[in-house]
Amino acid sequence: MDTEAQHTERGPSSDTDPDRDSGTGEGPRSARVSGDPEDCGSDSRSGSGSSSDSRSGSGSDSGSSEDAGFVSSWRRTALVGGACVTFLLLLSHFVMQPFLIPSRSMEPTLQVGDRILVNKLAYRFGDEPHRGDVVVFDGTGSFVPEEPEGNPVTGLLRDAAAALGLAEPAETDFVKRVVGTGGDRVVCCDEDGRLTVNGVPVVERYLMPGDPPSGVPFDIVVPPGRLWVMGDHRSQSSDSRDHLGSPGGGMVPVDEVVGRADRIVWPFGRWTGVAGTDGFDAVPAPPPGGHPAGPAGGGAGTRG
Repeated sequence: MDTEAQHTERGPSSDTDPDRDSGTGEGPRSARVSGDPEDCGSDSRSGSGSSSDSRSGSGSDSGSSEDAGFVSSWRRTALVGGACVTFLLLLSHFVMQPFLIPSRSMEPTLQVGDRILVNKLAYRFGDEPHRGDVVVFDGTGSFVPEEPEGNPVTGLLRDAAAALGLAEPAETDFVKRVVGTGGDRVVCCDEDGRLTVNGVPVVERYLMPGDPPSGVPFDIVVPPGRLWVMGDHRSQSSDSRDHLGSPGGGMVPVDEVVGRADRIVWPFGRWTGVAGTDGFDAVPAPPPGGHPAGPAGGGAGTRG
């Protein structure tokens, strides 16, 4: 046993090894047998370690790739969201703006919580509001006094939310129906309790059932470039009648009209166009020389 072991160890380096000389190839096989098992184990473990390092590196690269993809996805989402908001803001500023109805003044045509689309192009190319149109206007200087500006950042955020129909409009924005345009004489009421424009009674089918045309008598002539506006729910509306004694006599400048209310878009159950009216079809144009002076002259009007 010992001799054979010694021979095996001596085999690879012996010049007189018969197996080596005979070229039978047993020498290399003897060398493989006599190799140190610990060295083999070490090599094997070393290879295993290299494989483990490779897997670790691969996992790290995979994690980094996933993180980069996640960040890229969020960045893309933010860019798309920002582009959509910018588009909506531009659309609402120049073309169509949603408005939230906060009060009962235009019932039954418009109800609290309705969101309407206001067409800002309706009067932009030379056309002007007509009798019977439902319009949104800025009442600064006519319905409300000039106020000092507040926090610009808060105002900007509020305006953006209102422009998207997510918040109530500014306190200076109003929605009313046009009853008289420049040169018209608007009187309430005639012997039958009807509102008249240029001497012709108006059939106001849009009024809230049970409401009279007005609880306040008036007789006014609308100056050129201005509008006489009233709510459909007359008993709940603060409109031109309530500002007869104010600067401008309750008349709204045409230039302050934001646009025409064309459609109710929310809630879905009320999705419909804002209906027009034929109540003013019989009203003639004002006389070329204007209406005679008197209680109706000069746009001052009277209140009872």
